[in-house]
Amino acid sequence: MRLKALRKQRGISQLKLAMDLGMNQNSISRYENGEREADYKTLIALADYFNVSIDYLLERTDNPVCNR
Repeated sequence: MRLKALRKQRGISQLKLAMDLGMNQNSISRYENGEREADYKTLIALADYFNVSIDYLLERTDNPVCNR
């Protein structure tokens, strides 16, 4: 998942991202380290937050465009 790269590109800490999404910082860390997989609702929240497609977030495409 491109979560860590997206977060770092924008200069956002794990804690800020977690707080903005109403999540736990530990969950963000586990998603970034591949210790935990995000559920559908979380994937949508992360994609919306970074304004990218879920496919981009999951590295299924290199095109970040969100077609909403």
